[in-house]
Order: sequence, then structure tokens, then C-alpha cells
Amino acid sequence: MGAGVPEAKAAREDDGAGVPDGAAVDRVPTLKDLARRLGIHPSTVSRVLNSDPESARGAASDATARRIRELAAELGYSPDPQASGLRTRRTRLLGVVVPRLSDLVLAVMYEGVEAEAATIGYSSFVTNSRDDVDEQRRKIELMLARRVDGLIIGDRHLDVDVVLSDLRRRAVPFVLMNRRHPEIPSSACDDTRGGELVAEHLWDKGHRDVCVIAGEPYATTGVDRTAGFVRRWRELGGEIGDGDIVLSRFDTQGGREAGEKILSSGRRPSALFAVNDFAAIGAMGALRSYGLTVGRDCAVVGFNDTSLAAELPIPLSSVRSPMFEIGQTAVRLLRAVMRGEPAESARLTPTLQIRESSS
Repeated sequence: MGAGVPEAKAAREDDGAGVPDGAAVDRVPTLKDLARRLGIHPSTVSRVLNSDPESARGAASDATARRIRELAAELGYSPDPQASGLRTRRTRLLGVVVPRLSDLVLAVMYEGVEAEAATIGYSSFVTNSRDDVDEQRRKIELMLARRVDGLIIGDRHLDVDVVLSDLRRRAVPFVLMNRRHPEIPSSACDDTRGGELVAEHLWDKGHRDVCVIAGEPYATTGVDRTAGFVRRWRELGGEIGDGDIVLSRFDTQGGREAGEKILSSGRRPSALFAVNDFAAIGAMGALRSYGLTVGRDCAVVGFNDTSLAAELPIPLSSVRSPMFEIGQTAVRLLRAVMRGEPAESARLTPTLQIRESSS
């Protein structure tokens, strides 16, 4: 640190010397200015204005807290996050890493993160890794350089855990979101159960020849959804082999390519299960290009129940994942981790929305 710089920044919060009681404040007001005007201790003002809502409730009565906030608003007081961070070693900032925020599912999850963070007096910011491990590492280091209090990581790779192992070694508080790890607190949908719901639905509708568009092999979301479907399908008496499962990217182009791969082989399954809605939409395009009608010649079921699913020309059946709640829960888990409290992974319950594509 440069000599004198941190002290100068920190002094912004506490410097009130030389200001007579009741005197007009013609500069940026400080905590001491507010405390003098109210006749209370500066630490009480600080806890009300700079703490999360739960801690602030224990700092002062509701009436006193209201007076503090009203005076702060009247005088135009705002906390200096750099100075506050120097004193508390906390920035009240959370970093979030996702594969790509252009993915509607992840965008809704981040809305949940942002909303829940605000309720406990935190801010958050998000960055994209493009599901690349090297980019993930670089973005995480940038966030740590900004002194985030904790990380929510939404792009864990099954095949590479070096980055997460390094964070654990360095005692960085973090949790996972959307994807899981058996030894790290995570907030995710119960993807295995979601796959089971699709198997039960298609079996009940009389389908016996099915294929799965399984997503990327490094993402627990696709792996778990596929595994749940396959296991339940076999329990019901169905047959499904490795050749009936096609890997794909999690986008419409990936789904279309997977659908074309299945159809170009001469296969005409009576149903397709795609492990996310975008892949399902791409598969629907492949079916159309082969002259097949979705819902009549081949049933299609997706996953996540994005806002697009019900609005398609042929509405898409889809497993509804509680995306917003997954983001909220990730923040609650991270807060527990940052406090050194037990944090148990959460698997939120999916539901199946049946529409024309498979009814």
C-alpha cells in the first residue's frame, strides 16, 4: 500500500473534528456528524447504516434507526465502501461466475442471487467464463482482487476440479450454483428427479422407443438428468442403450445437431428428451426438417421450463426448475459458509409441465 493512502480513505468515515455541535455541514457528512446531531454514539450510527438488516436491528430501536436513516438521507450521507472495507475487512460484495449470462436459465438464477443479496445488505456482480476452465480461473482471480467476501460458482466441471481445490486450500468462502459437487455446498435443482419425471410421463403415454439429448459431459446438470431418466426408464421395463444417448451443447444449434444425428441414422424414436429447453427447441427444428410433426410423430420434452417453452408454435413440455429460488438459496448457503456455520447442499424440487409437444 502507498504510504498514507489507506489512512486517508479511512479517515473519511471518522473525521469530524472541529465541527461544532449543530453547525451546518458544508462538506461530505461523516458518521460523527450524524452522531453529534442525534446525540448518540458513532458506533450505533455505523451499525445501523453499514450493517446488514439483521445486525442493524440489534444496534438500535426501530425509532432510533429510523431517525438515523432520515438524517442520513437529509444530509446526503453515503458510506465509503473502501473505508468501511479497511475497517471491517469486508466489502459486502459477492462475486458470481456463470458460463454465460445470455443463457436465460442462468440470468434468472442471477436475479435470485441479486435479490437475496440485497436483503442482507450485500451487492453482487457477475462475470462469464464461457464454460472454459482457464477463463474461470482468470475471472475468479479478478473477483478476488476486488476483495469480494465470497463467491458463487455456476460453472463447475466434473472433469476438472483444480480451481475449486485451490479455492478450498486458500480458505476462500464459496458455494456452487446449478451444478453440484459431493463435498461442496451447492444450490441446484434435483436434476435426477427431474429426469425421472420425464421417464414416467413418456412411459405413461405409451412410448417405448426413446432417445436422450444429454448435454455436455462435464456438467452435472445434464449428467444427472440423463441418469435419472435412464434409471427410471429401465425400472419401468424400458430398454435404452448407449447409442440412444447423444451428447450436445446446451443451445439450440447443439440440440438441432443432436436431433439430426439421431434422425440421419435412420432412427425414428417416438420420443426425445432433451436436458434443457434450448436443446429441445433445436431438436424440434431437426424433426421439422425431416418432415415430422412434434407431438404427433415424435414427442419432445425439455428441461427448466423457460419462459419460451409455453409460447412456441407447439408448446413444449418441460421440467420446471425453480431457477430464481436456486439463486436465492445459493446466497443463503454462502452466507452460512462466510459465518463458519454448517451449510448443507440444497436440492430444490422440480415439477413437470405437460404441453402439446408430448401430450
